[in-house]
Amino acid sequence: ATIGSDGLGLLAYFYCGDFDSDTEACSGGSDLKVAHCSNIDCTSATFTLLDTTGDTGLDTSIIVGADGLGLIAYKKEDTQDLKVAHCSDINCTAATITALDTGGNVGESTSITIGSDGLGLISYFDETNENLKVAHCSNTNCTSATITALDTGGDVGEESTVTMGPDGLGLIAYLDSTNTNLKVAHCSNVNCTSATITTLDTAGGAMPSVTIGTDGLGLISYNAGNNDLKVAHCSNTNCTAATITALETAGVVGLRSSVTIGPDGLGLISHYDETNEDLKVAHCSNINCTAATLLAVDTGGSVGDGTSITTGADGLGLIAYVDMTNFDLKVAHCANIFCSSKGIPSFL
Repeated sequence: ATIGSDGLGLLAYFYCGDFDSDTEACSGGSDLKVAHCSNIDCTSATFTLLDTTGDTGLDTSIIVGADGLGLIAYKKEDTQDLKVAHCSDINCTAATITALDTGGNVGESTSITIGSDGLGLISYFDETNENLKVAHCSNTNCTSATITALDTGGDVGEESTVTMGPDGLGLIAYLDSTNTNLKVAHCSNVNCTSATITTLDTAGGAMPSVTIGTDGLGLISYNAGNNDLKVAHCSNTNCTAATITALETAGVVGLRSSVTIGPDGLGLISHYDETNEDLKVAHCSNINCTAATLLAVDTGGSVGDGTSITTGADGLGLIAYVDMTNFDLKVAHCANIFCSSKGIPSFL
């Protein structure tokens, strides 16, 4: 989920037109789909099947480019490629689509941001070589890119997440599957052809999400090895050290977390509580996020997996997530900075 240049939510996601609820598998092929919210609350939307060629649309990530149009990174499953779609209009009813990396089984765990040069920067996992890779777009449409294997030390790069630091350089958090550690790579240049790489937490680091706080330092939410929701607040721009806090420890929590910064300058984290099958939100109590207000936002069935949160033009959180009971895309628009009440439409 991101916010478009018109101030309305823009969601990119994996769509299955023939989902088998018994096997929880897509039997009829998959597509990349986009929803452009019709209002700030996102109680309705314009829907577009953007890429329907083969089995595609997995591991989507979306950002708005310097031209005000959406840029989407995702995986084409049948050919195992990294693909990019550059929206042709604000609603994203059409796009320029490019297979950006076709070298092996690539394109998993995609995450995209916009660099200080106005061009896309994509982090992703090369499963063939078990590497963290980065693609720096060569133009606004991202029809070509400079591609770099950034971390090759073991099975690294799954569940990557990238943001842009105040120094104009990328900051990437990801899982070191060999050692089950949380790692961070701070790009050394705009193209991110090299980086300062740090093992930040040796007690687990699955499914991270990274943003930049009002202090200019990285804030990373993730799931620890003991299934807690943890937060790492970077101590410096390179994030070679951090203050690490177990924010929620009751049950299996912190899955598929997503973090943004609210209008009060504090972190707002959406995540899935697997124990209770709920969508939950943690509102940080301070910049370091060493404490938080914890709330269950949606408890209606098995809801909350695959969360993605962004801050809307109204300064309030907008969360996209999966309703696994009904196999729907849902959206929650927070009514206040704590996200203690909400409106939850359900999108088929």
